[in-house]
Formats: sequence, structure tokens, C-alpha cells
Amino acid sequence: MDKTALRRHFRSYRESLSALEVAAASSAICQRLAAWPVLRESHTVLTYLAFRNELDLGQLFKLLPRIRWIVPRIEKDQLVLHPYDPTHLVRHALGMLEPTAEQPIVPGAELDAVLVPGVAFDRQGGRLGFGGGYYDRLLPNTPALRVGITYDCCLAGQLPRHTHDQPMDWVITPTQTIHCTPFWSGK
Repeated sequence: MDKTALRRHFRSYRESLSALEVAAASSAICQRLAAWPVLRESHTVLTYLAFRNELDLGQLFKLLPRIRWIVPRIEKDQLVLHPYDPTHLVRHALGMLEPTAEQPIVPGAELDAVLVPGVAFDRQGGRLGFGGGYYDRLLPNTPALRVGITYDCCLAGQLPRHTHDQPMDWVITPTQTIHCTPFWSGK
């Protein structure tokens, strides 16, 4: 299958999950991440604000309050990074919440880890995103650890990849913590 067909397949599956299933999986992955030594030792972490049945990592703000949480804002074709402040969020035209443009900007060089959303991931660190390329443009500009976040049902055997696709170092699901073993030269 090509990327478009795979994206449609995994998005359809994910969007068929009930609110109860999403909440249970989100709670499970937050507990897994909060107990993970790699994340517990991080100081500045980029996460995302969930929409369209993405795993919701919002519990992490309370579970790991000493972490400096950063969230992205879309500006043209780039992600701009800002400190998480729930009182300064607006809805983007695509539907997700994002920080207001007036918030301070955080350079990618300050990140210890990036929790990367995606439609699907594989065990080799491959990622199938939404097709906008935002994370593929961001990740080469930060030394941060790359952590793919996905449902167990969206963990693929092997995804197609192109030279611009950025590999993950880890993939975390509600039940698994996978150290990726890439078979291509990436990062």
C-alpha cells in the first residue's frame, strides 16, 4: 500500500474508536510515559495537544509537573514552539488547539525529547504522519530524542519511507515501549 492508502486505513481505524476506548488508551499511555525513566529525566519536552481521536497526553502535565512542557503552533509550513499555558490557547483552522502567537518562542535546541504524533508507526522508527511534513521539517533542527506516540492498533509491520522522513528513536503505545532498530541511516 502507498502512504495515502495506509494513512486512510489507519485514520479510519483510529477514528472508529469510541470515546471510552480513546480515554482508556490515553490514560494507559500517560501512565507508561510518566513511569518511563527516559521521560522522567527530561527537562524540556515538546508534546502535542490531541485532536481527532489522537492519544491525549494531557495527563502528563499533572503527572510530571517539573517538566517544562512545550507545544507547537503552525505558522505557514513550520512548527513554532511555545511553553504550554492552558490560558493562552486558540483553535487553529485545522481544528486543534495551539498557543497564541504572542507566547515566548522556545528554540528546538532546548528540547530533550519530542513526543511525536502520527497516524501509524513501525518498530524500526518509521512514521506515517498526516501528510503536512511539519515534524519532518522540525526534527532535523533539534537534538531531542524522538518518541513516536501511537495506539497498539496503529503499530504497523513496516511503513514505506522516503529520504525526508525522520525516524523515531522510540515508539510508545499504551502497552509497549519500543526502542527502535532502524535499518536505514537516519539521524
